[in-house]
Amino acid sequence: MPAFYNCTSNPPAGPWDFNIDFGNEQSMGVMKIEKEAGEYRVSLISLDWGTKILENTALNAKELSGEFEFYGDTVALKGNFQPGYFTGELHFTEEVFPINATEQSHDAIVINRSHLSYLLQETDLPESEKNIDHAGILSDRDKEGLKRGERIYSSNCINCHGNQEVEGSIPSAAKFWEASFKAGSDAYSMYQTITKGYGTMPPQPVLTPQEKYDVIGYIQHNFVRHNPQEELITNSPGYLSQLPKGNSRGPEVKPYKPWADMDYGDFLINTYELADTETGIPRYHSPGPAPFPDEDYLKNNFAYKGIAIRLDKGKGGVSKGKAWMLFDHDLMRVAGGWTGDGFIDWNGILLNDQHETYPRNIGKLHFETPVGPGWANPDTGSFEDPRFRARDGRAFGPLPKSWADYKGLYHFEDRVILAYSIGNSEVLEVMGMQKQDTTTIFTRTLNISGSPSLLKMRVAPLTNKVALRGEGATLIKEEGYYMLLVEKGKAAKVKLFISGSEISGLDQFAASAAPPEELSQYTQGGGRPHYPQILKTTITRGADKGAFAVDLLTPPFDNPWACRMKLSGIDFLADTNKAVVCATDGDIWLISGLTDNSGELQWQRIGSGLFQPLGIKVIDDNIFVICRDQLVRLRDYNGDMETDFYESFNHDHQVTDHFHEFAMGLQADAAGNLYYAKSGRHAREALVPQHGTLLKVSKDGATTDIIATGFRAANGVCINPDGSFLVTDQQGYWNPMNRINWVKGKGNFYGNIWGYDPPKDTTRLAMEPPMVWLDMKFDRSPSELLWVDSDKWGPLNGSLLSFSYGFGKIQLVLPEQINGQMQGGVIDLPGIKFLTGVMRGRFNPGDQQLYACGMSAWGTNQMLRGGGLYRIRYTGRPLTTPVGLKVTRSSIVLSFASALDKKTASEINNFEINSWDLIRSSAYGSDRYEEKTLNISAAELSEDGKTIKLLVDSLQKVDVMTIDYELRDIAGNILKGTVQNTIHQLNEEMN
Repeated sequence: MPAFYNCTSNPPAGPWDFNIDFGNEQSMGVMKIEKEAGEYRVSLISLDWGTKILENTALNAKELSGEFEFYGDTVALKGNFQPGYFTGELHFTEEVFPINATEQSHDAIVINRSHLSYLLQETDLPESEKNIDHAGILSDRDKEGLKRGERIYSSNCINCHGNQEVEGSIPSAAKFWEASFKAGSDAYSMYQTITKGYGTMPPQPVLTPQEKYDVIGYIQHNFVRHNPQEELITNSPGYLSQLPKGNSRGPEVKPYKPWADMDYGDFLINTYELADTETGIPRYHSPGPAPFPDEDYLKNNFAYKGIAIRLDKGKGGVSKGKAWMLFDHDLMRVAGGWTGDGFIDWNGILLNDQHETYPRNIGKLHFETPVGPGWANPDTGSFEDPRFRARDGRAFGPLPKSWADYKGLYHFEDRVILAYSIGNSEVLEVMGMQKQDTTTIFTRTLNISGSPSLLKMRVAPLTNKVALRGEGATLIKEEGYYMLLVEKGKAAKVKLFISGSEISGLDQFAASAAPPEELSQYTQGGGRPHYPQILKTTITRGADKGAFAVDLLTPPFDNPWACRMKLSGIDFLADTNKAVVCATDGDIWLISGLTDNSGELQWQRIGSGLFQPLGIKVIDDNIFVICRDQLVRLRDYNGDMETDFYESFNHDHQVTDHFHEFAMGLQADAAGNLYYAKSGRHAREALVPQHGTLLKVSKDGATTDIIATGFRAANGVCINPDGSFLVTDQQGYWNPMNRINWVKGKGNFYGNIWGYDPPKDTTRLAMEPPMVWLDMKFDRSPSELLWVDSDKWGPLNGSLLSFSYGFGKIQLVLPEQINGQMQGGVIDLPGIKFLTGVMRGRFNPGDQQLYACGMSAWGTNQMLRGGGLYRIRYTGRPLTTPVGLKVTRSSIVLSFASALDKKTASEINNFEINSWDLIRSSAYGSDRYEEKTLNISAAELSEDGKTIKLLVDSLQKVDVMTIDYELRDIAGNILKGTVQNTIHQLNEEMN
């Protein structure tokens, strides 16, 4: 039946407030019964899951039935009307849930606001606030508005007001979930507060009327309806009828596309596919189920390590340009040049959040070169590609260094100078564009030092036109391409002009153009800074209520370049008042003011345009950044801290088009060798040997070695005091649960059968077991681990911490070694909850406190901010967690930092132990098997009162165990928590 339908008897039309009891959660919304031209339509509008319009509907004054689609399931709604009430059921394929609704009142709700003194008067408001249709905006509130409201709250409001988990920075700011509202909690009263300001709440003129009601809807939906001090006033017909009438909804809300709004600088490194928007081959991805088969991408023009460079002048960086060229630093080729009103389509997990995809250019592709070496082998003159060839026929990784070697990128004002070598010849190159009338002419300026052999470079297909100006080189036509030849022993300084075939007189145009520049003048630093502004933010000191206090070190979200501040790495300079952080969008920031007690931070953007930085390390004040395409060392030549040269310290990385293969974390050992982890492909088998590995880069950057294999999504690396490593991994295919892996030796396999060259044995016998299987309820996504190195952390000095990206918290790890096998447990550090997932942490040698940075990008529960920076201080208050864990054949031993109350420690009812096993398979994750509650026969307290020995019947090896406790220390403080651990081995009995 159509959405609108005839009804034999008049039903109770209008809006109804509904509630669906899904058992573990309640879903609320509005059921609208609307009449138009004698026909009725019924829709369910939920702020959680959107709008569902009933089909195949039967409706009369007593009954309602119909169907709607819900996440792929056809749901049948059946119910009955009584005066003012509706009761019914939702029938899913396998389950039935009750739905109840109450008819919204048409009785007028009058709210007296005359006694309120706002900071602004009506006459102070801009024209955009006049004649607003308040009722119309509120009536159309939907899921998308709730999403916008959440973004606004997370960026504008949370710093002052906080939420139920995180304290706001201003004590007097309203706690919407527990305090009464001084100026009213109904929608229009809150609108007046936001628009005009009230008390210490300033007006918010930057928000449009729609955005104000969006954030009001978020506050009401998430806070007010749970607030015992407030009664939620719904947007009933009676309430809406009393609002001011108008026919304007104010300025249009701008689309939310921060990835396209950001100024990345003059270049942005990423994996790109080049294809003409009108004539290029369509996108294609293999269908499931996992593992997805390989696509045939042999005809696609991918630059896996692509440096996209803006050619036209103007503000806004590469994303706001009109013309670009793409340099592939694996192959030292210009992959192509294009123009258009858009840069790329922004598809990508760390761009517009899209999975299983990669960015593609937008616009007209004027020329391109094939995926293969850009320069011929200087020894043989051949373009034959010698690189590693994967199962799908594609070649990956850089050319041999003796053939071509990418050195890095100089950034001088608006010039991007590429530096690389071909054989023994050093090359500097700048890309540009010129115009002949309306035609775009792409240019390449090259300075090439003399070579003991003839050099040959592929320029563009013969279907284009190419001209040359300069000395030391010539153009020839060969194998369907224009080739640049540089004679043996001669240096060359040339400028290439590349255009479409439609242009005439290109040779004359080139002859009249300015001669090619000497590019070395741009390699010494200097010039005007790219990011001269020093931004300031405040430090909000956390309350010292518990064992730990969390200080908020607010990033400059409001910055001139619209950077999203998704922080992914941190380290300190020799001056420990300063740190550097990296962000996934390609930025590097210098932060000052960490330890000088000024309460203020200074942020300087010192680098940009890098490819998904996910780790940073400072060695002797040299800044190293791990990116997906290379390990970069930042060089500042003129002392202004901005990066003048992005030195490619190592680029052995094997990069494919797959979205999931992040390069994670960066650590250095005492000898100066560097380590990072590279993830594998999600839902696919590996293509290259580096997929799912722990990698070592020699201290001179010359070589890369694989230390361990078999990881799926290894988010970070920790070096242990004995030289071994800790590498986390995430639940997924062939990974039944999250893992914390203690990596010893070289060449071991850690479980992901879809890694490269896995063992033929798919059982557990062929893999190294994790130190701890980490249940999703304890941490949805572990990131990096860190050893505590701080006297100020008292009993935890020398302990091991695990950062949670999934839940935005920190866990204490309790390792134990038995017969050479590492095992252990984890427990949450109390009172620590962040606005974001946490990626990395470092102890500052200056103040000896922990600094952690984080972000919200791929899956995390903590998405209140795009990024965050935090300082965590141990206050000296009682620590409620164990600091040690041991297991024997008949007991579990927990050690605490302080003496315990003997009575509570000896009562076995204060403890509970549960266990279960996992099944490892090609399925995504694992259910729980062999679930048990273990019998505790006795609890014994040691003489010093700090260690409890739980005597447990039938204690065995097990994948997952939980140990719940609720105790008191001798001072009466409550100690409560849950240890989650894994047992591989059992100790002999201990006293």
